This record gives sequence, structure tokens and C-alpha cells, in this order.
Amino acid sequence: GVVEGCLLHMLKRRAAGFLRTDKVAALFTKVGKTYTIAGDVCKKVQELQQQLESRKNQPNGQEPLKRQGSATSKPPVLTPQAVKHIWVRTALIEKVLDKIVQYIVDNCSKYYEKEALMADPVCGPILASLLVGPCALEYTKLKTADHYWTDPSADELVQRHRIHGAHGRQDSPSKRPALGIRKRHSSGSAAEDRFAASAREYVESLHQNSQTHLLYGKNNVLVQPKDDLEAIPGYLSLHQSADSLTLKWTPNQLMNGTLGDSE
Repeated sequence: GVVEGCLLHMLKRRAAGFLRTDKVAALFTKVGKTYTIAGDVCKKVQELQQQLESRKNQPNGQEPLKRQGSATSKPPVLTPQAVKHIWVRTALIEKVLDKIVQYIVDNCSKYYEKEALMADPVCGPILASLLVGPCALEYTKLKTADHYWTDPSADELVQRHRIHGAHGRQDSPSKRPALGIRKRHSSGSAAEDRFAASAREYVESLHQNSQTHLLYGKNNVLVQPKDDLEAIPGYLSLHQSADSLTLKWTPNQLMNGTLGDSE
């Protein structure tokens, strides 16, 4: 839609067509007469439109049979939004949208007024160069009307991640130790309870939450508190909040709740 907005900005009436309601189609058709790549896109779009038209004219009872057929024989299932932007969308999927826009920029005087965005010596080439990246992608997983049959929901993806993470090795150097504080079975004084609660909150804060975003985490990072003490392994993490970055390091003993009587 944004690309179409740029292409339609101050388009000449002759280029847009006097009687055509689809000005983008008129522009692509006109460019296709002198540019082979655009002409190929025009043929492709016309084939898609014919398939969509034939699909509308077929009885509804034949639809389940078509789904069982081969992927190449069945007409594509396009959403109304995709049909609305079928020209730009097809050029994007065919990986030639950037070339077509560059051709239009190079020959902008034929199609646009002098004040048009595509005729601007800076903005026009920038738009063409910005489209190089999207045109390099393979659009093999586009959302269609039947994507519910193929793509899992976000909840299912999160559940899969949790199941997969539960079976991970806890002693691996690349994984952080298990989060959680072991319950104390001693006398349970108020000071110890407060310590356990604060430790638990601190460990839980290492998770990504609504206030902070966990940017980086690495386990078994050695820190030497004093010259005469051994280096202590711990968990190093970098957090981002709305207005600051925070670097945290927690000893593995505290992370695992086995600090004991250590200072």
C-alpha cells in the first residue's frame, strides 16, 4: 500500500488512463509496453485475475475437491487485501519490483509531474534502493485463507518452546542454570524469609518481563570479588528498560538457591 501511494503521487493523467479506475494497473500496463520485465508481470497478473474470475464462477461444491488436488492446478487463494494490491504484490513475489520502480524513476518524465515523489532526484532512487531488500526474499509462507491448517498459533509456539526448554541439559555451559530458590527447612526466621523472598524476586527479574527486556545473557561468567579469593562463576545479563541499561551478575550459588552460609 505504501509503494502504491508513492507510485500514484502526482501521476500524469495520460499515464494513469482517463477511464481506468485502477491507476496502478494502468501504470504497469503502460510501462510494460516498453519494459519487458514489467510486461511479464502484466501477463502474470492477468493470469491470476483470470483464475480468480473462474473460481468465482464455479459452484461451491467443487471447492473441497480443488483443495485435495495438486498445488499447481488449483487457483491461488488471495485475500481481498492481496487482490487490492495485486500488481505491486505480484512484482514483489517475482522479485522485480525494485527493477520496475528503478525503470520508472529513470523515465519519470513520461509518467509524472515535475513535483512528483518519483521524479525527485533523491527520493525516487531511494525508494528503488529500499525495495532491493524485500525483493531478495523468498515469499513461500504467505498467509492465505487456509493458513489455519498449516501455521500453528502463537500459544502453540510458546508451549512448544517451553516443552523443548524443559528437556534441555542444565549443566551445559551455554544454558543458564535452573531458576528458582529452594525452600529452607530450618527454623525459618523472619530475616531468612525476607532474604529468600528478595533472592527469589531478583532471580525472577532475570526473566524478560513487562518492565525490562533481556538483551543478552551468558552463564558461567567468572568474577573475582577480591584478590585473595577464587573467581566465582555466575550469570551475566544485560537488561533494557524505558530509560536505562542495567548490567547484572548473579553467582550460580544464589541462582540455584544453594548459597548456604557463604558471605
